[in-house]
Amino acid sequence: MYTHQKNIKSAGKPLEETGKALIMIHGRGATAESILSLREHLNVANFSLFAPQATNHSWYPYSFMAPIEQNQPALDSALALLNGLIDSIKEKGITSKAIYLLGFSQGACLTAEFANRQAQLYGGLILFTGGLIGQQLNIQNYTGTFEGTPVLITTGDPDPHVPVSRVNETEKILEEKGATVTKKIYKGRPHTILQEEIDLARTILSPTAANH
Repeated sequence: MYTHQKNIKSAGKPLEETGKALIMIHGRGATAESILSLREHLNVANFSLFAPQATNHSWYPYSFMAPIEQNQPALDSALALLNGLIDSIKEKGITSKAIYLLGFSQGACLTAEFANRQAQLYGGLILFTGGLIGQQLNIQNYTGTFEGTPVLITTGDPDPHVPVSRVNETEKILEEKGATVTKKIYKGRPHTILQEEIDLARTILSPTAANH
């Protein structure tokens, strides 16, 4: 088993110029650079971008539906890495509502789990094919409130990694914690990101989004 070394790639203008951060979290077997390449499709010129790199190219070793203990200590290490990154952004005077989180697949699962464990008002959460982590969900792990944070959560039906049932469970918990959720289930969609998902993400990232 493994823990994660701090290795964060960045792109875009410095925080002092933008005042807004987008944290992008890659999927299993991928890289920080690969998730950063999504920026070309997302209209994020006015964001500072940060993408942590997972040690071994994986945030945790087993399925996100496995018992949480099986994915330790990698999972806790990944959550701590994200926490440290957000703290370092806040230390530059950026509030949580100017911080956006985006993940794909395993990265979306990690994003959902992290955000729900210490919910606050974020600029937005974009969960491309992901859901909360664990064989059974332990509601006691999830604290705080999202105060209307806009959330996009998607998956395919069926998806080889992320079942619709877990996306539905995750949506329910997000809404109970005060998030404004857009859920999209795509029949027969392969394990990828569709143009419609990009367009919905752009809406959340837009400077005219409702919570600004």
